[in-house]
Amino acid sequence: MIDFEKIEGFQWDEGNIEKNPKKHGISNIESEQIFFNEPLLVAEDNFHSTHNEIRYSALGITDIGKNLTVIFTIRYNFIRIISARIMSDRERKIYNEKTK
Repeated sequence: MIDFEKIEGFQWDEGNIEKNPKKHGISNIESEQIFFNEPLLVAEDNFHSTHNEIRYSALGITDIGKNLTVIFTIRYNFIRIISARIMSDRERKIYNEKTK
């Protein structure tokens, strides 16, 4: 699992920095906020991971209470966000059940 104590910050690449605001209406700041708010659920995304890179799915809330799903990886102690969107109904149900 991820040792969040070792995380130094966030890393954005040119391909993703504009994608989430345009495609999903989620700002990059909102994407980052869920990592500072409780509760946060993180699981390995085995379907999208490769032998070179593990991808993770995080379910969490923004400072204003938006429920987000954030797909990310860890590179050199930085969280690299790949995708961020509003949680699906199924994800929200899982989040609510596991965080009660």
